Amino acid sequence: MDVNGKLTGTTVMVVDDMEVNRYAMGTVLSRAGHRVVPVATGGEALAELDARLRKGTLPDVALVDVGLPDMSGFDLCRLFKERPHTAGMPVVHFSAAAVAPVNRCQGLDAGSEAYLKVPAEPLEIEAVVRAAVRNARLRADDRALVRRLTLLSETIVTIQAARSLKELADAAAEGVARLTGNPAAVFVLDQDDRLHRGLSRDRIPVALPDESADRTVATLLRRLARGQAGVQLTTVPAQLWPTGFFRPGVDHDARLALAPTQDSRATVCLAAPARGIRRVGLEGEALLAQLAQATALAAEPLLMYQVERHVALTFQHSFLPQPHRLPDLPGLDVAVRYVPASRQTEIGGDFYAALRTDEGVLTAVGDVVGHSLEAATIMVEIRHALRAYAVDENDPAVLAERLDRMLQRYHSDVTATVCLALVTPDTGRVRIANAGHIPPLLIRGDGDADYAKAAGPLLGVGLPHPEPTELFLDPGDRLLMVTDGLIETRGTDLTASMEQLRAAASGSLPGLDALCDTLLACFGHEREDDIAMLALRLG
Repeated sequence: MDVNGKLTGTTVMVVDDMEVNRYAMGTVLSRAGHRVVPVATGGEALAELDARLRKGTLPDVALVDVGLPDMSGFDLCRLFKERPHTAGMPVVHFSAAAVAPVNRCQGLDAGSEAYLKVPAEPLEIEAVVRAAVRNARLRADDRALVRRLTLLSETIVTIQAARSLKELADAAAEGVARLTGNPAAVFVLDQDDRLHRGLSRDRIPVALPDESADRTVATLLRRLARGQAGVQLTTVPAQLWPTGFFRPGVDHDARLALAPTQDSRATVCLAAPARGIRRVGLEGEALLAQLAQATALAAEPLLMYQVERHVALTFQHSFLPQPHRLPDLPGLDVAVRYVPASRQTEIGGDFYAALRTDEGVLTAVGDVVGHSLEAATIMVEIRHALRAYAVDENDPAVLAERLDRMLQRYHSDVTATVCLALVTPDTGRVRIANAGHIPPLLIRGDGDADYAKAAGPLLGVGLPHPEPTELFLDPGDRLLMVTDGLIETRGTDLTASMEQLRAAASGSLPGLDALCDTLLACFGHEREDDIAMLALRLG
């Protein structure tokens, strides 16, 4: 558009079978600064559009004579509108002959913008072309805005379903990329100054920015977010923005949308190349600001879960003795493993224990039902209660009943599973009480493996517990106790998973550490629940 508000440089297709008319119309349009594509028939017009479509250079408007030799101008207009790639191209019908009003209405019904009676004054022709192109562009802008609003809504739904800050950042980055048509990056700087980064899928996965780039971004965010209230849009020049977040090895000015969480303890940053943001205009930037605010709101519960999980893991690591801190257990070798769930938003109540008693060694593996900080704290209570009860009681069934009563008294809405095994090293005698847990797996020295026939009700339901199951260990035998987080998979029958565990254990190398490491290698990847594992053998 020039300084006088006229559209110039547009491409106009003129469809008329009369060469003299095409020349006259083309001359008027060329003098007005337009590029002219003259064709004689409807078939030629369709072929020309197909050729230009492959090059991505469709005309901005088509002037179509009503009376073409191979089809009417109205029929040609309908064909334009039926094709997805030409449906938005405005059409203006013209004719030198008198056309009845009903026929003019036919043209409008076919999708044309206007009807022009020729010969016409050049100013009139130019005004009609200008109006048709302007209206088409306004409609295109409206469609683009609706499309971006739909993308924004879809992205917000996705980020609200994120289960971790990494998942949230990836989803938001993908949304920014779809809104702007450019690679994007999203960062969450949490309350502990840790930076969580997500990149859009169109970012080529080579030469990813390293930790120094993340540190640079974290420093920038701390400085930009200082004293910030509400969403802030700012541009960081290429010399200050690390190379490679958007494209490998390429420097970009970065356009950032920063939004603090409500407590201002964390900052969300949406980033894309500034040039790409400029192309989407002010409305696109407004949508980017809305997405930044929605991402900050969605990050808040994940940040809370992150704090909660850190507290829970501190509990678990504080109260579950690590292998090098296990108590001295005469006559018995013990190996333990504890692996937190892969999903960062979930906290388990899994535990293990190995205690010296008057009659031998009491081992236990258990799991408080649920995933929360409460589950972790109740796990600590159960473990401490077991230690206290075992001071003057050795019978596993009696200990299970006492733990059951404790849960009913103080946590009536909570249930737990536990397997208790009292081992007498001198004789190899093992007495097992199982409260709703996976029974211990006995792996004989010759590699044969089978589950102990020990079962009983969950803790916390108040049902009586049966007498302990008894078996004997021979030198070289191993007894394995695990929580279901090791093998439980959604949609898979637990019996089938237990059989897979039995087969893997029977084929493991000798030794307790080899057994534990083999099983974790087979089953322990990306688990949705915590894993506690205890293996023992006679010393």
